[in-house]
Amino acid sequence: MLADKSSNPLSWEMRLRIAIHAAQGLEYLHHGCKPPIIHRDVKTANILLSENMDAKIADFGLSRAIPSDDHSDVIITTVMGTPGYLDPEYYKSRKLNEKSDVFSFGIVLLELITGQNAVIKKDESIHIVHWVSPLIEREDIGSIVDQRLHGEFDVSSAWKVLEVAMACTRPKSLHRATMSTVLTELNQCLAMELSHSRETKERFSEEIYIGSYNSSEVCSTSTASYSITSPFAR
Repeated sequence: MLADKSSNPLSWEMRLRIAIHAAQGLEYLHHGCKPPIIHRDVKTANILLSENMDAKIADFGLSRAIPSDDHSDVIITTVMGTPGYLDPEYYKSRKLNEKSDVFSFGIVLLELITGQNAVIKKDESIHIVHWVSPLIEREDIGSIVDQRLHGEFDVSSAWKVLEVAMACTRPKSLHRATMSTVLTELNQCLAMELSHSRETKERFSEEIYIGSYNSSEVCSTSTASYSITSPFAR
């Protein structure tokens, strides 16, 4: 289960892959299903991981389908969901649409990025959006990304995922991204991270090669010096 933070920390690449798998599931519910389905309780506890670390969205107990004969994409319904993930606009108006899932998914993204919970409990409880906002203003990506990664991630990729998460959690649903856009952006983030990983590995291999070459050169020089001086040593 994605919500389990007691196990070893996931790599940045794995976090992106999990986000993409979950986004694919939501994008299908919103745009692939007829009628469209709103999950209504997207959270880390409802994203399950297989042995191969494939992410699946689970628990459709609160989900609602948008009636096909209804020309509106909004349902007026009783407010249900999980605190911390609940769309504030839906909470106030009782108007449910696909952007309510988008808000919740944005919170999941912030959890993947930061390693924090949706509601951070320290001296006092603070919502993850309010916790991360001042750090974004200070452009302090090092304090935002999960400290357990020890900086092993592509900074450009991290900023882009963060931008996606904040685009999902805008106060007004009209201004939020769609899951189709989110999925496209996340795939770009993964491509950036994979490119960074390849460059890092190539640079590391090159450093090893240069180090080995220098060591061989030192050995050759040392051997040559020994052969010159060896007659005098007898």
